[in-house]
Order: sequence, then C-alpha cells, then structure tokens
Amino acid sequence: MASLNQISPPDQGTDSSSRTPHRSLRRHVGLIGLMWASVGSIIGSGWLFGAKEGVMAAGPAAVLSWGIGTVAIVLLALVHAELGSMFPVSGGTARYPHYAFGGLAGMSFGWFSWLQAATVAPIEVEAMIGYARHWSWAGGLLNDNNTLTASGFAVSTVLMAVFVAVNFLGVRVLARTNNIATWLKIFVPLLTIFVLAATNFHGSNFTSHGFAPFGAQGVLAAISTSGIIFALLGFEQAIQLAGESRNPKRDIPRAVLGSVAIGSLIYTLLQVVFIGALPVSAFANGWDKLDFPGIDGPFAGLATVVGLGWLAWVLYMDAVISPGGSGLIYTTSTSRISYGLSRNGYAPQRFEELDKNGVPWFGLVIAFVTGVICFLPFPSWQELVGFITSASVLMYAGAPLAFGAMRRRLPGHERPYRLPAGELISPAAFVVSSLIIYWSGWHTLSRLGIAIVLGYVLLGSYAAYAIKKGLPNAPRLSWKSAQWLPPYLVGLGLISWQGSFGDGTGNIPMWADMALVSVFSLVIYYWAIRVALPTEAIEQEIADVEVVDEGGH
Repeated sequence: MASLNQISPPDQGTDSSSRTPHRSLRRHVGLIGLMWASVGSIIGSGWLFGAKEGVMAAGPAAVLSWGIGTVAIVLLALVHAELGSMFPVSGGTARYPHYAFGGLAGMSFGWFSWLQAATVAPIEVEAMIGYARHWSWAGGLLNDNNTLTASGFAVSTVLMAVFVAVNFLGVRVLARTNNIATWLKIFVPLLTIFVLAATNFHGSNFTSHGFAPFGAQGVLAAISTSGIIFALLGFEQAIQLAGESRNPKRDIPRAVLGSVAIGSLIYTLLQVVFIGALPVSAFANGWDKLDFPGIDGPFAGLATVVGLGWLAWVLYMDAVISPGGSGLIYTTSTSRISYGLSRNGYAPQRFEELDKNGVPWFGLVIAFVTGVICFLPFPSWQELVGFITSASVLMYAGAPLAFGAMRRRLPGHERPYRLPAGELISPAAFVVSSLIIYWSGWHTLSRLGIAIVLGYVLLGSYAAYAIKKGLPNAPRLSWKSAQWLPPYLVGLGLISWQGSFGDGTGNIPMWADMALVSVFSLVIYYWAIRVALPTEAIEQEIADVEVVDEGGH
C-alpha cells in the first residue's frame, strides 16, 4: 500500500484508465493556512450572536454551557487529530466512516458532512444581513419576522456569489485571503473583551436574578440551540483541506487542536464580558426577556448603550468580515466534501473535475445553488443554527466510530499523532455527540430527519445507478458493516420524541433521558466497531483512495 508521503503529486494526472482524467489538488497550504482555515471558521457569526442567545436560554449559567461545549468539542477534535494525521485526504470527515464501515455508512456520514458544510455559508450571510440593519440603507433587507425581503434575497445571493468567486481563484489565493480576514476576526473580539471588561463590568449581574434561573435544562439546551456548539464548530476545516496541505501528517493535528484552544477561550471570555457589561434594565424582566436598544446586533448595540460608540462602529464593520470569512471557507469545504463523495462513488464523477487552478468547480456551483435555496425556508439565524448544529454533530459522530474501528482493525498503521487513552476518549466523544444531538430537541430533529431521508434518496439513487451500470466509481455498500446505523438514527429519534427537550412529549423525565441516550450510544459504539469491515477490506479501501487522490495509476 502506497503511503501519501511517498507519492509526489503531479500537476496533472489520471486516476486510472477507467476513471475520468483530472488535475490533482495542489499542496500549497502550510500550518498557518490550515490553522487559520479552522480558526476562521470557528470565529464567525457565532461570536456576534452566541453570547446573547446563550444568556437568554441559560442566564449567567451560559458560561457553564460554553465550558461543557468546549469539553465536547475537545473530545471530538482529539479523535479527528489522530484520524486526520493517518488519512490526510480532502473531505476527510466524509470519508473516515467509509474506510471503516464501507459504502452505506460512508454515504450516510458523507451526506451529513455535506449538509452541514453547504448550509453554514447561508447562516453567515444571514448574520451579515442581520447586523447590516443598523444602517438605514439596509433596513429593507429583512421583514419583521427576520425573513429576507426580495431585496434582501438579492443581496444574499450576491454575497454567496462572492464566496464562490474567491474560491475559483485557487486554494493559495483563498488561504491568503482567509489569513488576512482571520487576523482581523481575532483582533476585534479580543479588543471587545478588553474594552468591555475594563470600562463596564458588573459582577453583580451574575447573581442578581439567580445564576441558573432555568436550571440544568436551560444550561444543556443552550449548548445545542443557542449557537454554542455551532460557534465552536469549524476545527475540521483543516481536515477538509488535508489533500492540499504541504505537510499534513505534522500540521493537521496542530491546526485542529490549536484552533479549538483559540476559539473556545475567546468565546468563553466574550460570554463573561457580555453578561457583566449589560445594564440592569436590560434584564429587569428576566434573562429570557433580555432587551436593550440595538439588541438585533447584540455586541454593537450593547457598546452603544454603554457609551462606546467607536467600538460599536468597529463591531458593525467586523459583522461583515467575521461571517464573510467563515462563509468563504465553508464554501471551500462544501466543494471538497462533494469531491470526496464522488471519490467514494456516492456522487457523479463531475464533482471530481478540477479547473486549471485545481479547484473542484462543479462542487462550487452546487454549493452556490444550495446556499441560495437555504435562504428560503428558515426565518432566523437561530432556527437555522439549531438545525445545522444537529447535522454537524451527527457528521462528527462518525469519527469516533471510525477511530474505534481503526484502533481495533489497524493497530500497527502509522499514526503520526497517537491520541493517549484513545480507547476511553473515543466512546466518550461518541456519547457526547449523541447527547448534543438529543439536546437540540425533537422540534429540530424531526426536521433533520426529513433532510436525512432526502440525502438517502439523492445519494442512494446515484449509488444504485452506478452499481447497475457498472460504473468505475460504483461504491461497495457493505450492508453488514453498517447494520448498526438504522437502529442508531431511529432510536435517537424515538428517545428525542419521548424526551423533555424541544417539544418532546416529556414521557422520559430529565436525567433519565440523558442516561438512556448515554447507554444507548455505548451499545451502538461497541456494536459498530465489532462489525466494522475486516482488516483486509479497510486496507484495500485506503490503498484505493490514496492512489486516486494523488493522481496515481
């Protein structure tokens, strides 16, 4: 089996005589480019809205929500760091389950991965439009219920087109553009933290109405529904660009773990200073009724209320840069994931076609169309965030399963980064993933279920067509190795329906429901790694993909 670092990627090549000729992805991205791709994705619209939504859901105890969310993301990032160093391929999150469990599981988690990436850019555009309402010229972009007007839809479409246009310039230009934007995205939140803490911080705000007025349920629900997990997501962008990294086995673990450390620290401090800087009148009627002039742009509005007009101006400017940078890099990620889906045989080979700059052009076009469609059905940033958080964590849940299978099936495989105590951290990461999905509530999961069914129809139809026609990229579905997947999806949905979060029936009381999800997840975890593909089959899948990704024969 050829390893990735033994193959020198040519500028042009073919997969094999039976596959469509294509150019190879360019390995132009270094450590800073990878880390800033992840940091730039983490620090997006989440910092503009997450602190407000978190405190309205959990009160000052939202600080605990950020802490719990950070622990969850760290567990997932550690698992991804080992897998990313082992398999530095583009669209990695969509491909690890494919290696371990074959076509059916790979197709499923590939769809979850693509769904998450394709719908983040529209969220960032929604955030940009929301903050732009501060200016009179942008007042007609949103209706009273936060849906886009006709002019707002047109402006949003143009912004999506800009994201795609920059991506067409190639990964080197993209990395440089994102690096500049990310430095600004880090500077402005740090400036906000320092200024609010130094000029307007009231420690009494944390206890005057009770530290946790909505109890544990508020703290936990805030993690999924208030943008906390959504804000912390994005570390995987370094993994999605692994096929374009100069030294992926060294740089990917550093980029993944470094980006999580930077993002979680900034977000937690932002939540603390937001609570501490609020005037008492803003939450006089309770944290769930938080209100002050300019609350639609929470940090900028707060800066104006406390007499920091210059900071508000800076924040309104950053409200374009931060979401714009995240939207840009998630558009990139979407095209790389669809590239990976095609490599694995779940999507037409057109998604593998690269232009002269090494860019998967067709995937970018589909990312644009999907983004525009997403502006239609969701009325607000928060509602879209709740949906995407569930899709995101469902995508991430595939990595701990693949990790467990790889540790059991390929114990001697090269691991440039080996996770200490991985046999304990991996099942814990899977349990945490399932809990975050559950905390998003039945209202959100019922809609996510519709999206999952749609994915099976789209990808399943192509896979069936490819198998029937004997196409060279037809996938091997491996039903036996994915036998645990339908019970997992259906079982988690049933527990959510009967549980106490997000319009569930409440038949399963709180704490009992979380205990049930945890036990259920552990059963699924050990069932999955027990029936994973045999060692020989996994090695063959990896060998096939490694050669294909490098443009070899």
